[in-house]
Amino acid sequence: MEWKNIYRGMIMGISDVVPGVSGGTIAVILGIYDRLIAAINGVFTKEWRKHLAFLIPLAIGVGLAIFLFSHLMNWLLENYERPTFYFFLGLIIGILPFLFRESEAKRTFRPQHYVILFIGIFLITLLPTGGSEGTIIEERTLAIYGLLFLSGIIASAAMILPGISGSFVLVVLGVYQTVIHAVRVLDIKVILIVGTGIAIGILLMSKLIHYLLTRYRIATFSFIIGLVIGSIYVIFPGWAENVGELVACVLVFAGGLIASVILGKIEH
Repeated sequence: MEWKNIYRGMIMGISDVVPGVSGGTIAVILGIYDRLIAAINGVFTKEWRKHLAFLIPLAIGVGLAIFLFSHLMNWLLENYERPTFYFFLGLIIGILPFLFRESEAKRTFRPQHYVILFIGIFLITLLPTGGSEGTIIEERTLAIYGLLFLSGIIASAAMILPGISGSFVLVVLGVYQTVIHAVRVLDIKVILIVGTGIAIGILLMSKLIHYLLTRYRIATFSFIIGLVIGSIYVIFPGWAENVGELVACVLVFAGGLIASVILGKIEH
């Protein structure tokens, strides 16, 4: 078991709680994105033990973070929403130089790759930048369970792509509050249904991404870079409204940049 992945998973899990921040982006920052996709795809191969040794600690970390930090992130978003998002902006912007280096953009990018990059930016900016997180759904009908299951599939497919937030998709679908509440109170039935949807969505999307990274690596990287750049627009919370908030936003933004650089150096 690669127990180091517990802390990596916790960082990914914290980001997954925040609408607008992608766990896939954090995986890129940590330098494990390629391996994560390969491991998910390798679960049903002869090397399944090796891949599970990578994935199980990661999943434990994600689960722990979602359970332990859902209350904290909810409090931060309610009381310090703008500074919280500025911290994640710093994290995201801090990873861009690494992405360009990893893809060796100066050497490998051709005009078509820049076109693909701008397509990625454009597609992300089509996402709504606001919206209701929804109320807690109290009903427990077959249709509601179906909605939660489908929401898990759609959100996880987004979750594994850098730049697209799975929790933001839950916001758009109006089930974010229901899912977060289920995690807080340990509503096992809802957690299992959404979790099953998430597992299926991750398996399906990872196969597509693995194929693209294998066959069209540079084009896929250029698209991912576009998604990450576009996500800056999606999660931008607006400018500070007073001097105190401005100072706080600048400090946490710098903290996010520094954290991104430190994580990059540790992991790469």
